[in-house]
Amino acid sequence: MSTEAIRIERPITNSRLFAHTRRDAIPVAAGLFHLTYLLGLYFLFPRAPLWVMLILGLTYSLMVNANINGVGHNFIHNPFFRSKLLNRLFGVTQSIACCFSQTMYDAVHMQHHKGNSDRQDEDGDTTDWLSIYRHGHDGEAENPWSYVFLGFFRDDVGAIRKELQKRKNGDLFWGNLELAAFATTLLVMAIIVPTEPIHFINWRFIVYFLPCWYLGHCLSYLNGYYRHYGANPDKPIAWGVSSYGKIYNWLFFYNGYHAEHHFRPKVHWTKMEEFHQSIADLQKQEGVRTIKRAHMLGFLDPDLPERGQPRAHAKDAESLTSLSRSS
Repeated sequence: MSTEAIRIERPITNSRLFAHTRRDAIPVAAGLFHLTYLLGLYFLFPRAPLWVMLILGLTYSLMVNANINGVGHNFIHNPFFRSKLLNRLFGVTQSIACCFSQTMYDAVHMQHHKGNSDRQDEDGDTTDWLSIYRHGHDGEAENPWSYVFLGFFRDDVGAIRKELQKRKNGDLFWGNLELAAFATTLLVMAIIVPTEPIHFINWRFIVYFLPCWYLGHCLSYLNGYYRHYGANPDKPIAWGVSSYGKIYNWLFFYNGYHAEHHFRPKVHWTKMEEFHQSIADLQKQEGVRTIKRAHMLGFLDPDLPERGQPRAHAKDAESLTSLSRSS
């Protein structure tokens, strides 16, 4: 089967609101719920015991991961609304909920697809800013600990802004607006204690919230690491590593179908299972790798390639051709 001949059926809707399918109301609702949850943490903090807030904070961290790799990820490739303004405004809500810029995430993620977690070139650089090989040594992937816990601090905002400026479509303005929106939100939360009567300087909440925020983005990097560790950056159909567990894919809007996604990034999340079935034989033929657990538990998978091998994706034929992945 020729990879160029593979056709992608895209969802079509007569909705005046949604661009692709009314089912996109589900990720929209999930994104707005995440924003509401963040505001709930803020108002509940002065009233709830610490142990409750710690549980809720950990849940927020998990939600950041699921939002970035589920809602936000799908929104980049298939914006939900017909209206450009609605898409921009939804991007602002995403930015506040995750405390980052959705539009800048778009630039980083598009660079990720340009390189597809490529290995270092002769100058020691990678096209993909998120490549697991970017800070590795001797042609191997970086250690997951440093990738996960340092990745948050490695974003080059200047390079991202230059990339947005090249688009000449207002993305740079909206990216800066999103940064200002979430920064202003955090500033208000840091100043005002939502009690009766109102108090000022809410330092306890900020000390509580910042680690939860950081952990959420670390989990997102962990997700990305195991979506590519063991993949083959030299073979388009094997650029990603997949998992097909239903619960994970329901929560992450089919991010588990990651090799499929890298092979054809525009496939809508509602069509991912169908697309997988259409190329399953080709994937098996080409040795596409899958893992059995969702990404944050991917390192527990017994079939993961061992570090130190020249080609992590080529451990053994059985693990390479098993058809189940995690995102």
